[in-house]
Amino acid sequence: MNALSVFVLAGLTLAPLLNAQALELSDTFTLTIAPVLVSDYRSSGISQTQGDPAAQLAVTLSHSSGVYAGVWTSNVDFGYDSSTRQELEYYAGYFWQISDDISLDTFYTKYDFPRESQYNQSDIQSTLDVYGVLLGGKYANNMKGPDYEDEQGNFQKGKKDEDFSSVFIGYRTVLPAEIGLEARYEYVDYKDEVFFSANGNSRAGYRDWEIKLSRDLVGITWGLSYIDSDLSKAECLSFTGFDDLCGATLVASAGKTF
Repeated sequence: MNALSVFVLAGLTLAPLLNAQALELSDTFTLTIAPVLVSDYRSSGISQTQGDPAAQLAVTLSHSSGVYAGVWTSNVDFGYDSSTRQELEYYAGYFWQISDDISLDTFYTKYDFPRESQYNQSDIQSTLDVYGVLLGGKYANNMKGPDYEDEQGNFQKGKKDEDFSSVFIGYRTVLPAEIGLEARYEYVDYKDEVFFSANGNSRAGYRDWEIKLSRDLVGITWGLSYIDSDLSKAECLSFTGFDDLCGATLVASAGKTF
């Protein structure tokens, strides 16, 4: 599905929601509902939907103190014989607004994949925002990769449980015409050598990056991202079982927050 198709689909889907009101629970509690449609669900530069569109939803309960908790979900497609088609995330954290221009967001996330528990994992993440400059990272554990068939047709069991971490730097600002700009550069480290190139070399980590433009129009936030990584096709195949999930792509999005 191309970007224009996703934009049209998103408009038709979200338009009936434009007159909806946020649910006010009390003076101290706020419930936020955020549906989003994307042309490809990418996580750290790698597609989680075989390059296909995804419908996503986040529901967050926040307290005026900065404490919050919620659930996020998206469809996924890991290919082959994977029976899971959904990712569920349960998260809780604390958002500290240090000043008007400085904030720190720290949260814990538990990932659940129905009918495919080998994908389940958890992580802790933190992002510091200083005048639009973003510094962050995460540490995850209980990670197990999918089963897949290699280039020689041999069935390979998913990777053993392992920890991995990532760090990133980014920047976000508002350009003229109220266009939002966000850029991010990330390094992901799996600790063990899990990416294998065509010439037999291997490595434990890789880099990915994203540049995103966004604009609010008719009550919907529209976005367009350029996403890429330094993983070769062979390295992508060795890790995901496919060679076309880690390369450069444009991702269109449309969402609304209540």
